[in-house]
Amino acid sequence: MNAEAMSEPRQITIFDTTLRDGEQSPGCSMNLSEKLEMAQALVELRVDVMEAGFPIASPGDFEAVKAIAGAVKGVQVCGLARCNDKDIDRAWEALKEAERPRIHVFLATSAIHREFKLKMGKEEIVRRAIEGVKRARNLCDNIEFSPEDAARTEIDFLCEVVEAAIDAGATTVNIPDTVGYATPVHMGGVIKSLVDRVPCIDKAVISCHCHNDLGLAVANSLACVENGAGQIECTVNGIGERAGNCSLEEVVMALRTRGDYYGADTGVHTQRLMPTSRLLSGITGMTVQRNKAIVGRNAFAHEAGIHQDGMLKNPTTYEIMRPEDVGFTKTDLVLGKHSGRAALADRATALGHPLAGDELDAVFAEFKKLADKKKEIYDADILALIEKKYAEKGQEWSLDAYEVKITTDGVPSATVTLRRGDDVVTDTFFGGDGPFDALFCVIEKITGAKVRVREFRIHSVTQGKDAQAESTIEAVEGNKRYRGRGVSTDSVEAGARAFVSLINRVLRGAGQEIDGPIESV
Repeated sequence: MNAEAMSEPRQITIFDTTLRDGEQSPGCSMNLSEKLEMAQALVELRVDVMEAGFPIASPGDFEAVKAIAGAVKGVQVCGLARCNDKDIDRAWEALKEAERPRIHVFLATSAIHREFKLKMGKEEIVRRAIEGVKRARNLCDNIEFSPEDAARTEIDFLCEVVEAAIDAGATTVNIPDTVGYATPVHMGGVIKSLVDRVPCIDKAVISCHCHNDLGLAVANSLACVENGAGQIECTVNGIGERAGNCSLEEVVMALRTRGDYYGADTGVHTQRLMPTSRLLSGITGMTVQRNKAIVGRNAFAHEAGIHQDGMLKNPTTYEIMRPEDVGFTKTDLVLGKHSGRAALADRATALGHPLAGDELDAVFAEFKKLADKKKEIYDADILALIEKKYAEKGQEWSLDAYEVKITTDGVPSATVTLRRGDDVVTDTFFGGDGPFDALFCVIEKITGAKVRVREFRIHSVTQGKDAQAESTIEAVEGNKRYRGRGVSTDSVEAGARAFVSLINRVLRGAGQEIDGPIESV
């Protein structure tokens, strides 16, 4: 046991960057209403800092950061900026209405970035870092500075830059492993060197921002905590650039479960981990792998006989955490065709989606339809219904009916009826490579939109022959990437609904620019 673990746990700040670095994952773009919904979920999760975006990257990013800054309370709202006046001023313009704003400025410091990207010498890097931090500090008291690619920066130069940034007014210094190159011993050693060698290090919180290219992001972040870091930057479900970031749920539960070793904890409301993970999966269409730690479907499942025997005798034989501590419910199968509104509302609240009024009525109506088709209603079915109603809100076009005809050696055809306001349009398409292609073509014909489908997936939401099917589609139109999602007990209908959802996003222009943001930490 660490000596430190014998005293009161040290509180580690959780800096969530799901809405900034996480959203940069291909296919994970969110529209404004989705970002606001996710931001509120992060408040309920009780993260300490929420990085809402990169305001200079696009008008959409600016508006999202500004809206989140004005809407959420009880959490620090952060915006990213490079070390230049234009970026910093734009970040402050977006953040200034926040209850607790933070400006996060960054500048690359590694030799490879200095030579090939910035074409700057060490002296100019230090000067630019000082100027950037000072300008931000003149606007806001809460300033974070990141030396981009710190893990590959010479330690002497890194110490010099960090000391200069703190002297200039940085209240947090973040040490990013931008390309996921570090190992735990390496990353822990970098933090220890800063603690030992930077004279003013006690005037700022040391943070770490680890990417997962080698699958070491969580381990590297924990090594940083062991050596003095007081903040961890992470994302829900570990989403982010390339292989992703340090997974919030994993690092939080590692500190909570192994408090005996780390002597540290966070203020995260861990019972909200599973609902928040599910919400993000629903918004982005990126499902969590079944065996993912903490929030995967198999995380608390036991099939081997010896495990089941041990669990029956004492759960701690094979479980180091209680499922309910991370938001899993003890009972999965809870509702049927005779259940009423109150039972549905109670279950939805337990799953992290409180329903009332018109929203409850709409989901209850869909629940009754589903209960007539399925004998057994699972939690995942209820979540799918709730997420389906959210996804369909405000859509220009909606699916009314469809018919598909196909034989092994014949030409497929699809007839679709779509509704737009009071207008109902029906059309037919003959041809295509199978039923889904025919369906997509007739939907494009009716709506006048055309896209290139890049990815099309269908999987079951729960178990059994009568399980609901969930379809996700990613497509490209112009220089933007779009995503659609649909759910139904009929897999063909799920695909059609997903494509209609995608077309609605195209018509609204609610896509992610393929080139993505300018840079990232």
